[in-house]
Amino acid sequence: MKLSIRQPSLIVAVLVAGSSVVSAFGLSRIAGPEPLAPDRSASAAHGRQLFVQSCAHCHGDDARGNGEDGDGPDLFRLRIGNARIAAVIHGGIPDEMPSFARKHGPPDISDLTAYLRTLQ
Repeated sequence: MKLSIRQPSLIVAVLVAGSSVVSAFGLSRIAGPEPLAPDRSASAAHGRQLFVQSCAHCHGDDARGNGEDGDGPDLFRLRIGNARIAAVIHGGIPDEMPSFARKHGPPDISDLTAYLRTLQ
């Protein structure tokens, strides 16, 4: 079926029906892992380098937690969104994790996030 601009009510009906299903099942509230886009592999590779330099001493070289300092949690299969991951890297967690805002700008934080998404 070919849609044209003359059929906007059909498009609206499909969008409304789709959003109703999402809200009916509460799916819009699930903050699960966001998939890594295929073109982000170079970004993830750079993120791995940044991770080893800045994060591995607490989270371990393999990101499974308990690095040299023994206090970083396992970072595999994170159940938070990319924006939350970036916010934690940027701002830290009081009394748990330092802020990396001065060390890593938005492109680096994006690459770190891309790397963390590869940890399955």
